Amino acid sequence: MVWLYVAGLVIFLIGLMISIGLHEIGHLVPAKRFGVRVPQYMVGFGPTLWSRKKGETEYGVKWIPFGGYIRMIGMLPPRPGDDPTKLRSSRTGPFQGLIDAAREVSLEEIRPGDENRVFYRKPWWQKVIIMFGGPAMNFVLAFVLFAVVLMGFGVQTEQTVLSNVPKCVKTAEQMAKNPDCTTADKASPAAAAGLRPGDRIISVAGKPTETWEEATRAIRAERAGPAVIGIERGGARLSLNATLIAQDRESLDEPGKIEKGVGYLGVSPVIEIQRQSIGAVGEHMWSLTVATAGALVRLPEKMVGVWNAAFSGDERDPNGPIGVIGAGRIGGEVAASQAPVENKIAFFINLLAGFNLAMGMFNLIPLLPLDGGHVAGGLWEGVKRGFARIARRPTPGHVDIAKALPLTYAMAFIMIIMAGLLMYADLVNPIRLAG
Repeated sequence: MVWLYVAGLVIFLIGLMISIGLHEIGHLVPAKRFGVRVPQYMVGFGPTLWSRKKGETEYGVKWIPFGGYIRMIGMLPPRPGDDPTKLRSSRTGPFQGLIDAAREVSLEEIRPGDENRVFYRKPWWQKVIIMFGGPAMNFVLAFVLFAVVLMGFGVQTEQTVLSNVPKCVKTAEQMAKNPDCTTADKASPAAAAGLRPGDRIISVAGKPTETWEEATRAIRAERAGPAVIGIERGGARLSLNATLIAQDRESLDEPGKIEKGVGYLGVSPVIEIQRQSIGAVGEHMWSLTVATAGALVRLPEKMVGVWNAAFSGDERDPNGPIGVIGAGRIGGEVAASQAPVENKIAFFINLLAGFNLAMGMFNLIPLLPLDGGHVAGGLWEGVKRGFARIARRPTPGHVDIAKALPLTYAMAFIMIIMAGLLMYADLVNPIRLAG
């Protein structure tokens, strides 16, 4: 139904706005704790929808729900020898002009008495905490949301008990034409070995297996040829001789990648909903963090695929980048689906958790204007001052991240282009749950 689709989209956007707001609180709280003056805290961009001033900070919501910010005074230091309370313009080139203009904007709100409340004059470790606070909040949110899904709702877990033992081996195309087995079809290794639904696999080629993944990896590793399958049936333990065949299967470690000629038995597991432990949440979070880091490294390559999908009609990679609009559309599809309500809720929470993890990881890329660029500047300042202390040299000045502004503008331009491309691709060739 259309109203359910729209409701799903709105719910996701509200969750996203809350996540963005909490990200900015991750910056705001330490900034205020360390005495930095913060004139504005805003969720969203564009014209202001609502705002209220409390103390020295204006809190508000803007119309475009795709970001947010806090404005701290004195993010950039003045040029050496300049008085930070007196603006000065001395442009000697296009890049220097941009840098000087940015310094003026950064320093124009400094009032008498604010000299020790500017960001750039804070100790390096306070700068790192302030700028890391946003991504840290996203990581905490992701962990909490994943915990709600895994520990509260539970996850579909593949058991080592067999649910189905097909009599023959068919490709997807052959199944579509005729799902029934004929004398022309090759018997499945599992059926030929005498495996039955309800059997529990306990070993493969003499190697004990406690999970379905362990059994799958062990079967694949054997490749084509004979293999002894240890099972438990009706309380008794049996050993069955199977002759595995070679099949091309999707990789267990790299979704989308096909492994050639792995061992294939031809069985399906029983799937049960199981609540997970806090340790499983940590493992899940870590594996997704590693996968997200790898995806960020391959982002330029993936964006080429998004471009081809948007303008050449290529199939959209389901494991490729997706924007807010695309994620919202998926949320709408889930809301309008016939799935049980608890499954829909779990999906939305999981989707939001994944976005928080991705948001935190992306913001830690050590390039301005991202938080990671400021974190890198603070850490570099700490290294320089630590080395000067050890070498008994004069304390160096603050790291002047303003010198990186030309790169910042280039990065901001690239990010805008990427966001626009994802938005366009999500509209004309979106990723869909059902093809």
